[in-house]
Amino acid sequence: MGDLLIQPIILCGGSGSRLWPLSRESFPKQYLNLINNSKNSLLQETYARLKVLKNIEPPILICNEQHRFLVAEQMREIRVMPKSIILEPIGKNTAAAVAVGAIRSNLHKKDSVLLVLAADHIIKDSKEFIKAVESGYELANLGRLVTFGIVPDSPNTGYGYIESYEALSKENKASSILRFIEKPNIDLAKKLILDKRFSWNSGMFMFKTSTIIEEYKKISPEIIKLCSDSLDKAEKDLDFLRLNKKYFLKCPDISFDKAIMEKSSLGSVIKLDAGWSDIGNWQSLWENEKKDLNGNVIIGKVVEKDTNNCYVRSESRVIACLGLNELIIIENGDSILIAKKSLSQDVKAIVKKLDKEGFIAGKLHQKVYRPWGNYTSIADDERWQVKRIEVKSKSSLSLQMHHHRSEHWIIVKGTALVEIDDKEELFSENESVYIPLGSKHRLSNPGKLKLILIEVQSGSYLGEDDIFRFKDNYGRG
Repeated sequence: MGDLLIQPIILCGGSGSRLWPLSRESFPKQYLNLINNSKNSLLQETYARLKVLKNIEPPILICNEQHRFLVAEQMREIRVMPKSIILEPIGKNTAAAVAVGAIRSNLHKKDSVLLVLAADHIIKDSKEFIKAVESGYELANLGRLVTFGIVPDSPNTGYGYIESYEALSKENKASSILRFIEKPNIDLAKKLILDKRFSWNSGMFMFKTSTIIEEYKKISPEIIKLCSDSLDKAEKDLDFLRLNKKYFLKCPDISFDKAIMEKSSLGSVIKLDAGWSDIGNWQSLWENEKKDLNGNVIIGKVVEKDTNNCYVRSESRVIACLGLNELIIIENGDSILIAKKSLSQDVKAIVKKLDKEGFIAGKLHQKVYRPWGNYTSIADDERWQVKRIEVKSKSSLSLQMHHHRSEHWIIVKGTALVEIDDKEELFSENESVYIPLGSKHRLSNPGKLKLILIEVQSGSYLGEDDIFRFKDNYGRG
């Protein structure tokens, strides 16, 4: 490979609502460990598979503001210090995100080869993927805009297609791009997969920084100008870079394919046959998992009899299945999904209906992640609520006050340092402390072990917005 470094740009946006109830707006699929027997989330796997490349740079990650601590923590878990974690004030599709990544990569006017990846893809054959990346690197060095075309194994209507000038094969793995085709109907899809010039559009790209910035200036000057302004006026926030909202909101909401690739004369496609999937729904996850003799994927506390070709996953409770066929069953503490496997694409419609009818489970998990740890809602009523709280070693919640509720903490594991109205005291397992309404207080974990406690809230209003912060280690107001 050449002298230019490869700069990964990992796009972490998207809500993944077709994988509800595991994937929700508060914790989308890219941050989940969805593959059985894998220790990493999809985001972590996205960067981990690149580590064999000798000329790889730390990643630039672009994510939603509300997921910033998830991204930072997941990178810390795999011992990666990102070059930058850029926060979008609102999702504006991939054209704006790629432009931001390219401009940030070009900060010191040093050319590199950008490798744009989505954070939520599965690639089973990492060796084949790396070979394709190395081929893409060579083409990108020649000034091409490279995308990766997936060898189709079915007439899938959920993907866009790429038509290349030449048929892609073992002997000829790359070609110039003739055109892009929107997601086809089933009749057209059946015709397309018979022609080796057609491949699925993976949404992964490679190009030199200088090349893509010039293409933006020529084809989509408004996007590159607004993204440049949003970066020029960005604010540093701890380890994050907050894009300027005023300029970023003006960016067109358009995909990178439509804004650049479909209009550029520099497009090339490289054949990729590496067990790729974007895990767009539960059926695609079932297809990618190892199955038992009856075609089932069984995860968690599941007992089955006379059950075939099902995906059954329990996160907490026991699921018993008898005489079932072709179903998706997902239990996730506060919610259960039961659906025909063939209707997996329609789960998104159920999530919209949940939201419309006021069910918070459509967007929010029972378990909520914070930079200091997490909490899980156990039970609640109109004037009280019970939570299980975990605080990481050497971490602290903000110094805060509540106007409408009091709290009672019972320590069940570890040691808690509790500050109430400027007085500090240590509490150990089986000890408890009461926080009166209106008291200035802070909870910290001074120990090396995880701190676990049960919190009982009581009061006239129990919403998470009843927090007035005096001091916070994580820059939250």
